[in-house]
Amino acid sequence: MDVFDYLIFAALAAVSIVLALGIYSLFRGGAFGRSYSNKLMRLRVLTQFIAIVVLVAAVWWRGQT
Repeated sequence: MDVFDYLIFAALAAVSIVLALGIYSLFRGGAFGRSYSNKLMRLRVLTQFIAIVVLVAAVWWRGQT
């Protein structure tokens, strides 16, 4: 196993956690939902971008060797 195996797992875990927190904040509503739901969904988009970059880098790295 190389470092990308761990990075891919960490990136996917981060996306899952942020997504779960964002959905929770949307359904909870109230002051918590108003202040955090949009921020968490923006953070989800950022973590998804990072996960895609890690996946593309892993495919490129493994194709070089």
